[in-house]
Amino acid sequence: MKKVIPGILIGLAAGVIATSLFLKRPEEKHSEEKHEEKGGEEEHKYHVEHGTNGETIVKLDKETQERMGLKVAALQEARVPMEVKGYGHVIDPTPLAMIAVEDRSARASLEASGREYERLKALFAQEQNVSTRALEAAEAAMKKDQILLEAAKAKLALTLGHAAMTRSNLQELVESLISLKKALVRIDVPLGESLPSLPTGGRVAGLAAEERPMPAQLFGAAPTADPQTQGQGFLFLLSSNALPPGSAVVGWLQVAGDEVAGVSVPRAAVIRHEGEAFVYVQTDEDAFERKEIELDRPLESGWFVHGAITAKQSVVVVGGQQLLSEELKGEGGEEE
Repeated sequence: MKKVIPGILIGLAAGVIATSLFLKRPEEKHSEEKHEEKGGEEEHKYHVEHGTNGETIVKLDKETQERMGLKVAALQEARVPMEVKGYGHVIDPTPLAMIAVEDRSARASLEASGREYERLKALFAQEQNVSTRALEAAEAAMKKDQILLEAAKAKLALTLGHAAMTRSNLQELVESLISLKKALVRIDVPLGESLPSLPTGGRVAGLAAEERPMPAQLFGAAPTADPQTQGQGFLFLLSSNALPPGSAVVGWLQVAGDEVAGVSVPRAAVIRHEGEAFVYVQTDEDAFERKEIELDRPLESGWFVHGAITAKQSVVVVGGQQLLSEELKGEGGEEE
């Protein structure tokens, strides 16, 4: 019996050791697989380098580019007319509508009082029971209506400029502004900058949607200075997609001059970070450099850029945000 007990103990010990080895092997295998996966990731890791001029370059191999779905597109040359950028707002048509009512009322009163004066004048000349006093009263009423009409015209001129007074469809225009089918916009050029002549055309966009401007028709020079900007102002008419009154807008005023040469940058290529705009330019098969650009001139297909990049260079149109994230990690920063 004494010999049996040690044998049992030895058997139990051997079973525990065997079980421990069996359970440990999957863990070791899993650890090895995890190490292999980690090593595979490291082989395709992004590399951030710096050029001789301090530029930051993100490098990644072809396999990693394909895995992340990175795509590039060649930049196309573009030429645009000379433009001056300005800011402004959509004019509230309510005061204009009230002035237009005054104008119509004054015209109607003048027409009636003028007819009455001419009638009494003719009777007075024929000595047909019309007193001098009655004729003078009719003349005074006519002159009063003339003064009221001139006052209404002056208000219109101070609101819309003298160019508006030559329009035959002014009442129709006012009605379209009230119904928000059209919009009248004031654009002021920056203080210290002035245009020697009227713009030949323009484009206007809401301040929150600057990348999608709408064509605008020049209405005329603004008759008064803006109390805040104090710049030279111009009025433009939007015939479609009218913005609501009071909206802040940005405008591009087309002026005389030679066309400006540059490139058209697709919207998908633009990356925004810390209030600035960038694109990643492919400088080699596995190298991409981030370059800052100015988004001053929106185009139908993207943005017009002058100077920073050139035609036939290729920019990243898919995957740029990932490049920025890895670049910032490599620099020890974090993406916003």
